[in-house]
Amino acid sequence: MMMQEHRLTVQRSARFYTLGEPGPSTREVWFACHGYGQLAGRFLEKLRVLDDGRRYLVAPEGLSRFYLSESPTERRVGASWMTREDRLAEIDDYVRYLDAVYADVFGSLARAQVTLHALGYSQGASTVSRWAAMGNAQIDRLTLWGGEFPPDLDLTLEPAAGRLRSARMSLVYGRADPFITPKVVDGITGRLRQHEIPYREIPFDGGHELNEAVLKELATT
Repeated sequence: MMMQEHRLTVQRSARFYTLGEPGPSTREVWFACHGYGQLAGRFLEKLRVLDDGRRYLVAPEGLSRFYLSESPTERRVGASWMTREDRLAEIDDYVRYLDAVYADVFGSLARAQVTLHALGYSQGASTVSRWAAMGNAQIDRLTLWGGEFPPDLDLTLEPAAGRLRSARMSLVYGRADPFITPKVVDGITGRLRQHEIPYREIPFDGGHELNEAVLKELATT
């Protein structure tokens, strides 16, 4: 007999971390999506420099966790947003998940009173790009840091491109980043120009890493 694939939707638990206290003094909400193999709590620690009392930092965690090493003495765990296996379903899942976190956060904050900044690092850059294009959130600022703008994101369809045009997009990368090479940057910027999506480039001296000085620059410009 022929094997058949079946699908169903299940309810599951997902976690996210926050830094800061939401309230009347909050002026910015930052959604920060980690890279491949990272965990949200540890990633958020790297963004502590942004915590100034006016910002509420939110770090969702990828829905798939795995062991980073098979060493019996060091079973470190990381998370992933997606793989190439059943990728479209995983993309739909994390877009719905980020929308759910967004709804939870703005259940206690007035959306109209804050600026929403979505920052994706490494694999998280593709994640926030898809969320900005396909999700329900209205994102004011979008930062892709050390990661690609998804080459398979169909910008010929509205409202995807329109949502991205309305966000202030920044491309941040280290000049010595082995993954975001000049060729990769040229490919990203070429697609953005083709679809008339404005952006600014922020290269820095460094590799595949976050940079405190650039984080401060993003926060003030």
